[in-house]
Amino acid sequence: MALNLLAAAETWLADDPDPASRDELRALIDGLPGTEAELRDRFAGPLTFGTAGLRGRLRAGPNGMNLAVVTRAAAGLVAWLAEQGGTGPLVIGYDARYGSRAFAERTAQIATGAGREALLMPTTLPTPVLAYAVRALDAVAGVMVTASHNPPQDNGYKVYLGRELGGPAGDGAQIVPPADAGIEAAIRAVGPIAEVRLGAPGTLLDDKIIAGYVSSAAAVLSDGGPRDLAIAYTPLHGVGGETLLATFAAAGFPPPAAVTNQFTPDPDFPTVSFPNPEEPGAMDNLLALAVAHHADLAIANDPDADRCAVAIPSAGGWRPLRGDELGVLLADHLIRRGVPGTYATTIVSSQLLGRLCMARGVPYAETLTGFKWIVRADEDLAFGYEEALGYCVAPALVRDKDGITAALTVAELAAGLLAENRTLADRLDELAAEFGVHATDQLSVRVDDLAEIGVAMGRARSNPPVTLLGAPLTGVNDLLPDNDVLTFRTAAVRVVIRPSGTEPKLKAYLEVVEPVTDGDVPAARARAAAALRTLRDETAAALGV
Repeated sequence: MALNLLAAAETWLADDPDPASRDELRALIDGLPGTEAELRDRFAGPLTFGTAGLRGRLRAGPNGMNLAVVTRAAAGLVAWLAEQGGTGPLVIGYDARYGSRAFAERTAQIATGAGREALLMPTTLPTPVLAYAVRALDAVAGVMVTASHNPPQDNGYKVYLGRELGGPAGDGAQIVPPADAGIEAAIRAVGPIAEVRLGAPGTLLDDKIIAGYVSSAAAVLSDGGPRDLAIAYTPLHGVGGETLLATFAAAGFPPPAAVTNQFTPDPDFPTVSFPNPEEPGAMDNLLALAVAHHADLAIANDPDADRCAVAIPSAGGWRPLRGDELGVLLADHLIRRGVPGTYATTIVSSQLLGRLCMARGVPYAETLTGFKWIVRADEDLAFGYEEALGYCVAPALVRDKDGITAALTVAELAAGLLAENRTLADRLDELAAEFGVHATDQLSVRVDDLAEIGVAMGRARSNPPVTLLGAPLTGVNDLLPDNDVLTFRTAAVRVVIRPSGTEPKLKAYLEVVEPVTDGDVPAARARAAAALRTLRDETAAALGV
């Protein structure tokens, strides 16, 4: 074992403010040489602060989420805010994951120690409530301690900017370059943790901030519309449950039936193998409840409630809607309601939204992946979505994805259709008949070694497919060096390939457009589904996975 690894570990241990982390690291040092691989991994490099902030495993050392890393991150952030001349308070929220409250409280102490007012959310709350608070309290910035839908062993640290530093389109939005690089540089400039000044605990906000979000969210809907709808709901052991129920009550809906063993926040997420409603099996308890409750609609939030998943009854039971399906349903509903402004999505989402906007004569924008870009598509944003179950239906309220207002809005749509003896499936069929079936799927490859992603991307770039589904490619679009995104197109097919921004995954986004002939939407859907299966295999072959 190299002596510099041991020296680095001893130096870090001496500066670590958390006794539990120190004990953890000391056990690894004392366990050498048998623990060398683990120790080396923890000191392979520090977690890097990017546009998604920090996210990583809860463990001691610079390559993990722990009190020492968060102390440096908070000190760097506060220093950067001062360098930018930002005034106003820092508002801080947190979820129910392990370490979240301690990380939030330490951030507040660092802010006050530097002479800045710190406002701490009153309890564990959804990420959208923190994003709302940044705008409502005219904060210079906001911090949300959450790892969203990551595994239980992870946590994260996400930063939002207020209007002063974020501008009109970025007021209450996640940071974008060059802010991330500036904050990262400020973090690296932080000296010994013992020299970071800790101040008072900050101001604990009261429940008025929650009530403000709830009433404002309920007001997103039209007055006087139908509200008769039976809903099954789960927050997937996260922090969205109480806020969603309060918001639905304020909007006049009957109380949703909740999955009882997933309602109380639990950082172990004991009933799911992965706390992401997109993952197979994650919604099984919800769908069972929907059947038992004779529900019209099933809704799931991810653990920090910034995403919304929806399932609907079908001939074979219940089926989850794809993110693109719900995205276009919400957009179509808001357009029909006359909500003005730009409708936006990303380069990996379905092309259907653009075609819908063109047909309806409303502004459309397409951005890079991520809500930090979607909400900046236009200051006059009306709606934005990404296929990964993220929806912004009220940009003036929350300039980010919001799984609670999205749930409200789809419930409003479903209740209105139900009053006409129609369903969300009927509306999807009407859109398919008008624009063709836009069938989407995703090929997602999780890796243990991030280098595998670069190898696969390089293979696809150097040897792209000649045809897809038997048709010659009409275009290859490579966004390097600015963005690691590669797109293949034919007349009826699009494949977009990129690394995940938050997880060790390679993702390929597949889309097939199948015309509807003689009004036979089911036949077109069947053809599109078969084509997607073939396209998935062809894409996997091109990537060598």
